[in-house]
Amino acid sequence: MADKRDYYEVLGLARDASDDEVKKAYRKLARQYHPDVNKASDSEAKFKEVKEAYDILSDGQQRARYDQYGHTDPNQGGFGGGGGGDFGGGLGDIFDMFFGGGGRRDPNAPQRGGDLQYTMTIEFKEAVFGKENDITIPRTENCDTCFGSGAKPGTKPETCSVCRGSGQQEFVQNTPLGQMRNRRPCSHCSGTGQIIKEKCTTCNGNGKVKKQRKIHVRIPAGVDDGAQLRMTGEGEGGVRGGPSGDLYIVIRVKPHDFFVRENDDILCEVPLTFAQAALGDEIEIPTLTEKVKLKIPAGTQTGTFFRLKGKGVPRLRGTGQGDQHVRVIVVTPSKLSDEQKELLGQFASYNGESTHGKEQSFFDRVKRAFRGD
Repeated sequence: MADKRDYYEVLGLARDASDDEVKKAYRKLARQYHPDVNKASDSEAKFKEVKEAYDILSDGQQRARYDQYGHTDPNQGGFGGGGGGDFGGGLGDIFDMFFGGGGRRDPNAPQRGGDLQYTMTIEFKEAVFGKENDITIPRTENCDTCFGSGAKPGTKPETCSVCRGSGQQEFVQNTPLGQMRNRRPCSHCSGTGQIIKEKCTTCNGNGKVKKQRKIHVRIPAGVDDGAQLRMTGEGEGGVRGGPSGDLYIVIRVKPHDFFVRENDDILCEVPLTFAQAALGDEIEIPTLTEKVKLKIPAGTQTGTFFRLKGKGVPRLRGTGQGDQHVRVIVVTPSKLSDEQKELLGQFASYNGESTHGKEQSFFDRVKRAFRGD
């Protein structure tokens, strides 16, 4: 346990991090170090380290025990280890732990297949309203010729004569404390417990082949950027009759030209002319599904927000929809005709305003106020 890094350090979190922060940190690091994406030699080890840290810190009870005891919980025999509070397995189990025995798991037992990750990029409105799509992913499956055994049809694997099917060889080591027994994977069968004398020519004795699998995906309405969809059993095929792993689909949402999403709400900006803002108007506003009328009161200031209730994104977990918030921006005309300039000048004079510098500017008045004039 001395070499194991602190779980909070692994995820880059403070010890008072919230559950959401734990989840976000895990998603970010899992994408960064997943072996299917990151081809660095240490990516698999880092991915496993991140997964182990998340498994503990995302579970309230395990996290509480970890916060109290660290990696070695006296009531649980350590995190990621197992065992109880006594040594019921005998000294042999202790020696296995210190000298690489790795336990006595049956090498021929069914084994679950690995998980896969697929990144899907969708349009903004597809995330809002949902989508169904077919994707094709490469994955390993049981060989159809040997049905996963790895042996040539008509033959079958034989039990290893060296380890007698256990997959392990036992060695006796003399130490100052006496003899200690050490177990290692059998060198004759590579720890499988079986020898294949005649290999299947289709899979070359691996029992697995790479295939392109077509999968139908249903993306729920309201999904957001960075969300993960889990498809049970659509990952790598299991070994020796074990279940398949899972497929995790990471959603990436393209930005929209007009709408911006904030949780379940939609934000947008709409321009107003000076006349519309001053006198009031009724304008059309695009929403996700239609155009609606919005009444602009007279004297509306730039930056004012208006709410269109229920015109946002359907709630992914729950009922109803968010709202659409419209921010109006008063646009100052950049080109005016002589007549327009004259009319605006008259308007300014009616309000006692100067448009030609006859009165002090705002900044001049501020300077005078500071001087005490």
